[in-house]
Amino acid sequence: MRRVLSLLLLLAASLPALAIDYRSVVPPAAILFDSPSLKGKKLYLIKAQTPVEVIVKLDGWSKVRDAEGTLAWIETKLLAERRTVIVTASVAELRQADQMDGKLLAEFDKWVALEFVEPASMGWAKVKHRDGLSGFVRSTQVWGL
Repeated sequence: MRRVLSLLLLLAASLPALAIDYRSVVPPAAILFDSPSLKGKKLYLIKAQTPVEVIVKLDGWSKVRDAEGTLAWIETKLLAERRTVIVTASVAELRQADQMDGKLLAEFDKWVALEFVEPASMGWAKVKHRDGLSGFVRSTQVWGL
């Protein structure tokens, strides 16, 4: 029994932590491919500051998932560690406080990118718009958290 327990503890310690790795696109536009190669089929362009979830890294390439769930490959050098989120609701409300009755500061249309500042209370995130306006948005209105 001790051996089995020791083996299980050793196995658990050797497993990598399962954390979601979000990055944002750096250049004004980047090409996503169907394989980790510049010779791969070009799938589509993705614009700067768009968040992507990194699924796999392989020799200078990252397999990523976008807000619509599409999987594709991008050169890792085109991704920044700076986190952004993207509005996925028809309208996202930026509030002064992380609560529904907080003062409404602004509304953002679908696909607007916002800089992720920090997590807030349950169901909220603190974000900043490129114009400098910052506040809180509901996590159900954005993708990339």
